[in-house]
Amino acid sequence: MTIEFRQDYRYCLLVPTSMGCRITPVNGQPVYCSKTFVMQATSAETNVASVSSYLGLPCKVLTTFVKDSPIARFIKDDLAGRHIDVEATEVDQGGPWGYRHQFNIADSGCGSRGPRVHNDRAGEVGRTLNVKDFDLDQILGAEGVQIVHVSGLITALSPETGVFCLELARAAKKHGTRISFDLNHRASFWKGREAELHEIFTQIAGIADILVGNEEDFQLCLGIEGPEAGGEGLSDKIESFKVMINNAKKAFPNASVFATTLREVVSANCHLWGAIMAEGKNWHVIEPRQITVLDRIGGGDGFVGGLLYAILRGWEPAKWVQFGWATGALATTLLTDYAQPADEEQVWSIWQGNARVKR
Repeated sequence: MTIEFRQDYRYCLLVPTSMGCRITPVNGQPVYCSKTFVMQATSAETNVASVSSYLGLPCKVLTTFVKDSPIARFIKDDLAGRHIDVEATEVDQGGPWGYRHQFNIADSGCGSRGPRVHNDRAGEVGRTLNVKDFDLDQILGAEGVQIVHVSGLITALSPETGVFCLELARAAKKHGTRISFDLNHRASFWKGREAELHEIFTQIAGIADILVGNEEDFQLCLGIEGPEAGGEGLSDKIESFKVMINNAKKAFPNASVFATTLREVVSANCHLWGAIMAEGKNWHVIEPRQITVLDRIGGGDGFVGGLLYAILRGWEPAKWVQFGWATGALATTLLTDYAQPADEEQVWSIWQGNARVKR
């Protein structure tokens, strides 16, 4: 798959999303025994877009905000600081029990104590994201977008967001825009909606150019036969991952890129981190390597962000997965959920294992 950089296109990357906030105790402490927290604006999809936006590519978010909310203002200012354009509808709060931006309350974990995340999503305004509120022909046609990236999280958030993501993918296909789909299965989102969501996910995957997901994502979202049990570590499972992706290629022949990360947790702060990508008939495998983790949340999104950036830059395919591996590793060294690369050189230094001081 090749993407020619188009100067006449306004945006390289477009993502639909539901924005919220994450609050995290300082110093790696558990939530229940902490009194001081750090708050950040977050969503899986903007985590992906941030890699490209920090490296200078124009990106845009489609979302909804609670009208006159100070939390909405906090999020808008944060996205502006990430150099991401926003097109959004404003929804009246509707009183104290009305709409709001969701909160993720996260313990990053430390050492032998694993991370824990509590999602508080009642009244989430992002669930109202509606295709009728956006002129997709204007965005994808007149403005122009090179890649639309859709996550399974936003797709499964509500019946409205599922329709929105499907119609966005269809409009992207009509306008010749490439489609990236990170399956991102969440059991709590799918409960009682399995048939509905399987149909929507299958339709989006059927027109996607890039499919990303681990073995559970492909099995639970799309019904693809996954890797067989067995093997002591991630390296032993690579051949099984290849079998799964080959099955996915047969089921979804429109896609030309399939990718997944490989992770083995040694402790909260030490992971073995790898990746595998099928590009056409070619395989690109990064054997798991040890990385030091400050906060694991967002590592997978960082991988997808780097992968898409490398594709947008028109690099050779071997570099796509390498750059994605490195931006994923970068994200785990930061307290934000998203990678904030200073420049491409910093990312390539991570790939090369070069952590020497730069003066």
